[in-house]
This record gives sequence, structure tokens and C-alpha cells, in this order.
Amino acid sequence: MIKNKGFVCNFTTRIVMKNVIFSIEERRELISLYRRLLQSMGDSISRKDIEDLKQIIYRVTEAGVSVHDMYGFNLWLRNLRTALIVSDEIGLKRASVIAILLFNPVMEGKLELQEVEKTFGSDVAGIVKGLIKTHELYIMNAAIETENFRKLLISFAEDVRVILIMIADRLLLMRMSKEVKKDEHRLKIAAEASYLYAPLSHKLGLYKIKSELEDLSLKIQDREMYGYIAGKLNETKRSRDEYIEKFIAPLEKRLQEMGLHFDIKGRTKSIHSIRNKLLKQKIEFESIYDLFAIRVVLDTPPEKEKAECWQVYSVVTDMYQPNPKRMKDWLSIPKSNGYESLHTTVMGPQGHWVEVQIRTRRMDEIAERGLAAHWKYKGIKGEGGLDEWLNGVREVLENKDTPPSDLIHDFKLDLYDEEIFAFTPKGDLFKLPKDATVLDFAFAIHTKLGSKCVSAKINGKNVTIKHKLRNGDQVDILTSPNQSPKQDWLNFAVTSKARVKIKQSLKEQAAKQVEFAKELLQRRFKNKKIEEDESMMMRLIKKKGYKTVTDFYADIADEKLDVNTVIEQYLELEKREKETAEHSERSTEGYRAVIPGEEIASKEDVLVIDKNLTGIEYKLAKCCNPIYGDDIFGFVSSQGIKIHRMNCPNAPAMFSRFGYRVVKARWSGKSGANYPVTLKVIGRDDIGIVTNITSVISKENGMSIRSINIDSADGVFQGNITVMLNNTDAMDSLIKKIKAVKGVKQVSRY
Repeated sequence: MIKNKGFVCNFTTRIVMKNVIFSIEERRELISLYRRLLQSMGDSISRKDIEDLKQIIYRVTEAGVSVHDMYGFNLWLRNLRTALIVSDEIGLKRASVIAILLFNPVMEGKLELQEVEKTFGSDVAGIVKGLIKTHELYIMNAAIETENFRKLLISFAEDVRVILIMIADRLLLMRMSKEVKKDEHRLKIAAEASYLYAPLSHKLGLYKIKSELEDLSLKIQDREMYGYIAGKLNETKRSRDEYIEKFIAPLEKRLQEMGLHFDIKGRTKSIHSIRNKLLKQKIEFESIYDLFAIRVVLDTPPEKEKAECWQVYSVVTDMYQPNPKRMKDWLSIPKSNGYESLHTTVMGPQGHWVEVQIRTRRMDEIAERGLAAHWKYKGIKGEGGLDEWLNGVREVLENKDTPPSDLIHDFKLDLYDEEIFAFTPKGDLFKLPKDATVLDFAFAIHTKLGSKCVSAKINGKNVTIKHKLRNGDQVDILTSPNQSPKQDWLNFAVTSKARVKIKQSLKEQAAKQVEFAKELLQRRFKNKKIEEDESMMMRLIKKKGYKTVTDFYADIADEKLDVNTVIEQYLELEKREKETAEHSERSTEGYRAVIPGEEIASKEDVLVIDKNLTGIEYKLAKCCNPIYGDDIFGFVSSQGIKIHRMNCPNAPAMFSRFGYRVVKARWSGKSGANYPVTLKVIGRDDIGIVTNITSVISKENGMSIRSINIDSADGVFQGNITVMLNNTDAMDSLIKKIKAVKGVKQVSRY
């Protein structure tokens, strides 16, 4: 710990002397805050860190960095206060505190991010970068009550400490709201606190901060309701304190006799929580039965935690009659944010219901400080560990089978909705988001179980797969070997796992149907001794109005198209085209147009490109990436024959300079392979345009994205997308669909 008071005074005095705009009161507070922060930081910050920080602050203050924010607060004091909350109340130390103090100078261009990284490390620089991104997001979005704002904000949580610092800064603003002069500023700060920062605090386990944000927000947004509840609480404080003492006394005596070490105290519910209860239940203040709670906090080693908590629970429920519907066990299965505790509601003296919370000192600190305490108790050094929640989000985002348009929706559910717990008949526990159905539960257990699920029994009662689960349901999944995923399942499946697996299965079913229809058609052609020409079949499919080959074969599989009728139409088209060709040949009296390169190789054989071709070494040229269906030619090189497109950029030079090395070529057989095609896409730089484009590609059967390269400038989006597909028809169809995406202006093949 840094204990040199002279050093502190010298540091703060020099800052103040160089900036005469600091008032005497601000100077005193600056010195006080700085001393408190150093004490709070302890050994986590070194003397060298402080020396380096001191020199940078001297320099940027002399360079004229801003001193006051939009609310009129001194920025240095605001950042020191925020840093103190981050250190004292959340538990983050060195990297986060340094980042808070250097954020404004970097944002204003008085300090380079590279210098921050060189002096304090990439950890600090990363947090500063995240804070700057967040600040820019606020500038771009005047109103936070939009889905886009939430999505963008969460995307900045590359380091969860950025979010924690934002919460700390908002808590500070709420505490200082009396000093904000303009009413519209106060209301905006309060709205953001209740809409965004309180839910984030709740999810991250910062329950104390969450409650304070909600209460302070209510005080600004509905002062009359806040004043009413606060007044009622003050009126009943004496009788409430007496009741709590009466409730605790026998319990405390019994626990002491058992040799347990503990603290026990009563606490009143938050004003915001009471207000919600009044509105939801439409009752008077005097009718609220669980106005306060008793908390028992045990001092016990880790190996005895659960046993001693259950001991206390046993004592409480022996002394007072419990309400079985109000028992919550987050001891056996903690919440996803790490919260652990036993809650029960019992009938106290005079017939009043009282909530009792039982936890250990470690659990209590996690409940107060959330994820920061998690890192401490998991033994993670420094602040480098990220919480399970953020890892879960990354896992969803990295799942290639999940369509991009679904990612944010699934994530939003996981972040903002409450969780429910359901059991298998054997007692295995599964955690699911709110509104999860029987189908979600089945997929959570196993993909095969979900795919074959037809119904379920919940607490002995038969329910459908659409049935929404409730906390504590015991679910027995019923299956059928004939069941398979259906398209309408996506209308009520909630979890990302279920949705991904359903879509995957539907794709596989469609692919099998197409393969079955293809084999059926080929078999009929063979039985009738007709040689099928693939290009002729493609023309027939287009003529019949199908946008994709998959749709055509799917209709055959579903018996919407009769195979014999298709063959008759094929033969009729073949006959008509043959007659047209003969008529054209007679009318032109032998005239024949010459295609590029044909004269040069007119006497040579044609190289037929087929997947079964043997004995000749050929490769597809990388300069133009030909695919099945392109007009092509061969070029003899030292590495064998290279196959180029007729419209290859290098074709004119090859024909004019090396005509003797050009070989005529054409495709034959069927398109059995996938080829890379790069598409150039230009459009407006709208949020979600990339998601929409990739979603179109992911829905195409037999296609996959190999790479995406995106550039954006001045509101214009330009990207190169390399897609694996099997012929020009598939490519043309894909281009049309991408052109139909809102905001896309141009799509072309490289």
C-alpha cells in the first residue's frame, strides 16, 4: 500500500496549481478522493504505476484536457469517484481504475492509446478502448429505448469490466442527481438507470447496486410514490425494528447453542420492490406481509458451507411454520450469475410472514459484489477472468449452425429474462430461459430426444410439446419413432440449441427428399432407355417456373409433380429444340458463328471436363475460378492444362499470344463438386445488412460461406463474399436473392 502523504499532496497540488479553475472545495475533495482510492487499491497498484500515471496526468492537464462534463461536474473528480465505486463496491482494481483515469485524455486525443498500452499493458488499453466505443455509441444514439442500442452495447462486452465501469459511473450520476441542474438531464439519467443499468446489474449479480439504482430512479421519475413509501417506512420503523428483534432473539440463542459463528440482521425491502408489489397486487401498504427479510450470514469454511446452511434452515423451520410455496434453493443449484443462498418464508409472531435468507460470508460477498467476487473466490489472479455468462454469449455467437438473424434474439432472451428450473423423472435438473417449452426441455436433455418428442407428462398430467414450463416442473418426455422435427416447431421453440437443431434437421430432411427425387427421376429415365441431358433438364426446370433446382425435386418428393409427366415434358422440349436447331441450320445455309478461340483449335479434339476424367492432368485456374456451367477453354502450361472461363481477364492475351496452346473444352456429366465463387456486394451501410445477406446464403441448400471481407466508409458498405456452390444456375439464383436484400445496390461476380 502507498502510504506517503507528502507524495499524495505533491501530486494533487501540482494538478491544481496548473489548473486554476479548480475551486478550493474541489481541491480538498481531489486530495481526499485520491488518498481513499490509494488505500482501497492496496498492493494491486505499484509505485511505478502511480509515477507513470502522475506524469501522464501532469502532461495532459497542461495540454488542456477538458475539466468539466455536460452536467457541469469536474471530470477528474467524477472519474475518481467512479474509480472508488469500482474498487470499493465492485472489487475491480488496477487495470480498471487506471483505465477510468485515462479514458478522457485518450478520447480527446491528448494521449495516444499506444502509449497507454506500452506504459500500463494491453489489459488497461483494452478497457480504455471499450469505454471510448461506448461513449461514441451514446453520441450516435440519443434514445436508449431501442433494440439496436441494446444489441450494440452488449457487443462491446469484449471485456465485461467495461460494462461494470459503466454501471459504476451510472450509479455515481444517480447519487449526484440532485446537483444536475436541468430536469431533462435528470430524467434521462434516471430512465437509462431503470431501463438498462439496473437489469444489467441484476444479471451480473450486483444486487445492492441494482436496488440502489432502482430506488434512486424511482425517486426522480415518480417522486410522489417514492415519498409515500418512504414516509410509510419511517412511520413503521420503530414497530418494525421491535418485531425484527423479537423474531431474531430466540433464533440467535438457538444457533449460538449449536456452536455456529454467524451474523443475523433484518433488512427492509427496497422502495422500488415495495412499489412493484403495490402496483402488481393492487393492495394497500399495510397489506404487504413480507415487508422485510432476515438474513443469517455464517462464518464457515468452504467444506462445511452447505451442511451448516441446511442446519440453520432446519432450525428456522422448526421454530416457525414455513410456507412451502416460498422456498427457494439457490444453494444446490446457484444462479448463472453465481448467486447462492437459501430462501424461505415463515410465519412469525403475530401472524406476519417473514422471509429468511441463509448464506455464508463468501456467498454474501458474491451477492453484494457479483462477478468481481467470483474472480476472487475462484482464485483468478488480477482481473483477466471472464464470467460464465459472457462465455455463454460467445459460444452462441461462434455457433456456425445458428443463422445470424437468430443470434441477438437468443442472446437477448438469455440476458433479460428470468430463468426457470425443471426436473427429469430421475431428478436431473435443467436450467432454461423463461417461456421455454416442453420441446426446449427435450432438446436440452438430448438432440435425439427432442427430435422424437410428441408430448410430455408434467406432474402426472399430459401436455403438448408447446406447453410452457414453470419453475419446479417434473417433466417426463414422451417420444415416437415416427416423429421428426416440423417447420412449425420454430414458432414455439425458445432456446438457441433447440432452434439450431430443428433447422439443421429440416435442412437434412429436405436434402434427403431432393436426393430421393433425383434417384427416382434417373431410374425412370433409365427404365425408358432415355439418356438425360442435364442442361436440357435445367432449361425444363426454369421453364416450369422454379427458382431453384431444390424446389423442383422437393415437389417431386412431395408428389406435387408426377415423374412420368416430367419425362413427357422433357421429351417434348428436347424434340422442339431439335426441330428448331435443324430449321435454323437450313435457314443459315451452313453459316456458323465462330466463338473466341474456336478457329485456333478447330481441328483439335474437345477436352471434356468431367469428374471421372482420368489420364489427363488439369486444374481450374485461380485467376477466374470457373464453375460448372461456365463457357470454358483449356490452356496448356508446364503444370498441365489450366481451365479458364471464356470471359477470363487473361483470355485475350492467351488467345492472341499463345493460340497454339489453347484447347477447346466443355463440361460434361453432372455437377458433383462444390466450387468457390467470390461475389462483390455494394450497398448502404445499414445495421444488420451483413446478417441479412449471410442469412440468405445459409438458407440455400448445398451452399456454404468460405470467407467474408467487409469494408465500410461514408455510409457505403462493400464486401467480398466467397461462397462454395456447385453450378452457374445456383450462382445466378443466389445473386438474385442477395440483390433483393434491403439496402443492397449491386451484386457481381469477380
